[in-house]
Amino acid sequence: MNFLPDWPPTYTSQIAFGILLLAGALGGYLAHRISWLPSITGFMAIGFLIGPSGIDLLTQSALEQARPLIGVALALILYRLGLSLDLRAMLRDRRLLLVAVAESVATFLACYGCLVWMGLSAFLAALAASIAISSSPAVLIHVAHELAAAGPTTERAKEMVAINNLFAFLVFSAVLPFAHLATDADLGTALLQPIYQLAGSALVAFASAWLLVQIARHTRSAPQYRFALVVGALMLGVGIADSLLLSPLFVPLAMGVAVRSLEAESETLSDIEFGETFELFFIVLFVFAGSKIKPALFSQIGLLALAFIGARFLAKWLIVHGFLWRHGIGHRSAAATALLLMPMAGLAIGLVQTAEQLFGAQVETLYALILVAVALLETLGPPLAAWAFRLSGETAKVGTGRPAP
Repeated sequence: MNFLPDWPPTYTSQIAFGILLLAGALGGYLAHRISWLPSITGFMAIGFLIGPSGIDLLTQSALEQARPLIGVALALILYRLGLSLDLRAMLRDRRLLLVAVAESVATFLACYGCLVWMGLSAFLAALAASIAISSSPAVLIHVAHELAAAGPTTERAKEMVAINNLFAFLVFSAVLPFAHLATDADLGTALLQPIYQLAGSALVAFASAWLLVQIARHTRSAPQYRFALVVGALMLGVGIADSLLLSPLFVPLAMGVAVRSLEAESETLSDIEFGETFELFFIVLFVFAGSKIKPALFSQIGLLALAFIGARFLAKWLIVHGFLWRHGIGHRSAAATALLLMPMAGLAIGLVQTAEQLFGAQVETLYALILVAVALLETLGPPLAAWAFRLSGETAKVGTGRPAP
């Protein structure tokens, strides 16, 4: 009877997506019942519970089926973050750019020095230090939305996270030639591969953004199609980047920045409302992240990861808090901005996967280090971000999902 399915049935992307959403909604609801706990923590906890390290409802095969959906979710989040970065405004007020450059340099040097001191090879330490510059846009955007946070601290944090992720990709690309040479690649590959990836990704991002802005200008009388236009252009850009072996992470972030810069003030692509549908992508992303947590890695590389996180925390905190406070930003606002840069997630995972594709088994230690660091920072990040928003005084809610009296 060959009309019957195989047993057990094969996981499909639809089944994986359904499990991610249903379980995530349940985790979010349980977190919602604890007033101080962000829903992201609930998403990740339920992901860990049903993942391969838990009851294995979401098997490794199911997670592989869900990976394209995760790519879509991360692309939308990075694009939305890129929209927060107004290059014209930044050029008029260079203070934020200056602190972002100083903080990125300090983070790289602190993490590189710490990892080399602890015995990691120079090229792995440099790759890890470049990844350490990045910050999580998903945690920032989701917790800000959940707490209805709005104000100068929130906007400043969004801009700095966007700059951090741009710099992380640029520094990672700059380190790649040394990594290629350290792994015995030829000089041509060492020099040309990073240039191809960076220049190609930037070109695809700008072309996709230009196309989106032009179509939006000619269809401005039908605003109901703007969201579809954004998603279509974004998926086109990411798909082209994938097919050309470029960066599907840098393209959506740079697209957001380019759209914000190309638009005239009277146009509204930069202010588009993503609506409640956007919540689905956050749920899927964080349940997936929780399911990838592997406790066994903590015993293998936990000490190195703690040192890495500590160096990163100190560099970001001292530079951002110190610089902003010295230039007239209040202590609470400066502290909140620094704390909101601490979570690290999607871009970090994407960059370490890029390193794995390029260097294979030679970066096993780097892969484990970043996974453990992301697991810790994504677990602690949401409560830390919620506390930072409340510290800034810019939340309209006193608890997760509860209106302030």
